[in-house]
Amino acid sequence: QGRLVESGGGLVQPGGSLRLSCVASGFSMNHYAIAWFRQAPGKEREGVSCISRDPYYVDSVKGRFTISRDDREKSVYLQMTDLKPEDTAVYYCAAELTPCQTIAQVATWRGYWGQGTQVTVSS
Repeated sequence: QGRLVESGGGLVQPGGSLRLSCVASGFSMNHYAIAWFRQAPGKEREGVSCISRDPYYVDSVKGRFTISRDDREKSVYLQMTDLKPEDTAVYYCAAELTPCQTIAQVATWRGYWGQGTQVTVSS
């Protein structure tokens, strides 16, 4: 059975950096778009970034976050820089056979989901 496992979250000061990892097992991720979503307390889950052939970012993270994938290692990474308190959330990775632009419609991502990793940006 397919599975995604996130890691790399933690506590960081504003302006700091973190690198999240998402490792897939039990399915062939080569044909899937892999996305990062986040959910802050009291807010709805939102798409942040996605990669299929090319990377895709929502406006709030453009220029600060970089997504990459290594299909040989079955991994996707999210390098986050210049972190802000509003980036605080649980970050999830997900896999779906869909264009990356669909991360705006979270409900359409019904494939594989990880359990999440907490990112806290605070001084």
